[in-house]
Amino acid sequence: MDQTPADRAAAAAAADAAPPARARRSGVPAMTIDGRTLTTRKLVARVDAPLKVRITPTARRRALASHQAANAAVGLRPVYGRTTGVGANREVALPATEAARYTLGLLRSHATSAGQIRNDIRIRTTLLVRLNQLAAGGSGISMAAIDGLVAMINADALPPIREHAGIGTGDLTAMATTALGLLGEAPLTNPLRPTVLGIHDALPFLSSNAATLADAALATARLQTLAWASLGVATLTGVAVRANWEAFGPAVARVTPGMGVRRVCRVVTELVTEAGQDGPTGEPARIQDPFGMRCLPQVNGLLLDTLQQLDRVVGAHLNAAAENPVILAGPTVLGPDPEPVVAHHGGFHIPAVALGCDSAAIAAAQSASLLQGRLAMLVDPAATGLPPFLGDGTPGASGVMMLEYLAASALAELRSAATPASLGSVSLSRGTEEHASFASRSAVQLLTAGDAYATALSCELVAAVRAIRMTGVKTESAGWGALLEACLPLGDNPADRDLTGDLTIAQDLLPTLADLVEANEPTR
Repeated sequence: MDQTPADRAAAAAAADAAPPARARRSGVPAMTIDGRTLTTRKLVARVDAPLKVRITPTARRRALASHQAANAAVGLRPVYGRTTGVGANREVALPATEAARYTLGLLRSHATSAGQIRNDIRIRTTLLVRLNQLAAGGSGISMAAIDGLVAMINADALPPIREHAGIGTGDLTAMATTALGLLGEAPLTNPLRPTVLGIHDALPFLSSNAATLADAALATARLQTLAWASLGVATLTGVAVRANWEAFGPAVARVTPGMGVRRVCRVVTELVTEAGQDGPTGEPARIQDPFGMRCLPQVNGLLLDTLQQLDRVVGAHLNAAAENPVILAGPTVLGPDPEPVVAHHGGFHIPAVALGCDSAAIAAAQSASLLQGRLAMLVDPAATGLPPFLGDGTPGASGVMMLEYLAASALAELRSAATPASLGSVSLSRGTEEHASFASRSAVQLLTAGDAYATALSCELVAAVRAIRMTGVKTESAGWGALLEACLPLGDNPADRDLTGDLTIAQDLLPTLADLVEANEPTR
């Protein structure tokens, strides 16, 4: 099956975050789901292959209490989606005798979907997110549905979730298709005994942005890896062009606002001083560098800050019982049989995720634009003292000329993906739902942005490594020297040749560089 750009980006994110194959062969314990502590890193690290999950007893008690409260609530008051229709049908009362038929009809109608089927990684991530949300308590769903979802994940019986899943107000088609898979009505990738859902389970199962949050988590993890790698790649470029490291010094960190700026300054300073107390190449070549080097703390520091904020937002939503309505057991102070708490609300509406994804894509585009400036330095003899385009000295040699073009193409794709999807909206269901965040689109665009950013970084890495090798600079196996050693798999032949394979190797090296850079961040 052909993969979409979002599918490929999701696979890369999962591969970056996955534990080493040796660790997986030795046996990985079941992933614990408690509805409270799931993070993007924990989530993405486990989805590149089939996995096992288990729900904690506390989470089960919480979910069961919500289900019991929901059963009590329908006898006390109107409850959206249980005693009424949904959307513009919210005023239509449902006879109790029609509940089971309505549940099945709601799932079948809302499973209407379009687009290519998503890859296993994105679907597996979606199921994990939905299970954790249900474990948070508040949906009122039956334990049979939760246990069925656990069985689906443990059997890696994946439903055919298609690309067009939601608009930021609930991934209705994705969740309905999953529910039909549990019922045995939708095809699954592996056999699974059908689950008997409760008569009120349709809306609680549907009321989720799990597919959007899955994409957002995958994209966030990928870009966090690339953001750290970018500091290593830029440092190698700085070594090649004899950058003026004053732009990363303590004075800059002190006077420039932003935690990200201080982190970039500390990391880069650590990378260059560990390889030699006087700096890697002696005196700087310029009193001040072009923006591509000099403004790295300000631009890439903002990228780090933006991704950290997005990680917080996505992580909070992963553990939120945001279903509409939310149904909780009443306070115990009311007695042994407290009245359930039912609240019809808009917590499923996630403009915060949309805005976070859009902001991260814009920050990545800013960083890639700065990267283009560094590439321009690397191919310029005035900046490096090396042959034009880092060629082998043959008159007219093209060397790495095409890397500039490829990085520019990636930048164009990144800028397109950074067009804010959250600026759009729509009015649906006869005007009763008159706003949409399009967070689903923002998350997909951020996945695409990550792929484009990785391409641009790979172009800079190939050029920077070649330039350093051509200068003959020596270093210790620490700091930026460790980064250079990690790049040994890159080709060492400066003759004009096809660099496609080098770019593939460079992209595979980015997670390794990210780990080395992050390990160099001082704790102070």
